[in-house]
Amino acid sequence: MINDIHILKTEILSDNWYILNKVTYEFTRPDGSKHIQNREAYDRGNGATILLYNLEQKSIILTKQFRLPTYLNGNPSGMLIEACAGLLDKDNAEDCIKRETEEETGYKITDVKKVFEAYMSPGSVTEILYFFIAAYNKTMKVNDGGGLAHEEEHIEVLEFDFEDALNMIDSGEIKDGKTIMLLQHLRLKSIL
Repeated sequence: MINDIHILKTEILSDNWYILNKVTYEFTRPDGSKHIQNREAYDRGNGATILLYNLEQKSIILTKQFRLPTYLNGNPSGMLIEACAGLLDKDNAEDCIKRETEEETGYKITDVKKVFEAYMSPGSVTEILYFFIAAYNKTMKVNDGGGLAHEEEHIEVLEFDFEDALNMIDSGEIKDGKTIMLLQHLRLKSIL
């Protein structure tokens, strides 16, 4: 356990896409000794994610898009199947996820339920992610989705049977952490 944390210096290493800081801080160990460490922290802001589900069809809506980091880490196509998500920007989490849902999936939802929040990579990224679920049906489809052209999003909207999606975790077709967490939430809470 460390106590008495003091930030001594913050240096911006990059602010090209998001902000990468090098932080020097001092802390006190349980034995009373003081220590100084340097760590890098990537600040991309906070985000929200959602899993849309249909009780009657026992189905869910996911997206598929290119993710450069997965490509760099051995995913041959770089394509990732995942739950709809986005950065909060200046919105609150609920407004953000409603906007992102319509932009990415084409579904206009009004009733969302926050289920939890989590740090996804706390060793290096400051982001906290707010997790939501919402019921959907065909009458809520207002456009094709696919993301925003000016954000260079090229998102494919996918509808899966819930059990098929769970099996896709086992087969490795779904590898995205936030998506796995939301699918497991629906299973654990017996929602689908």
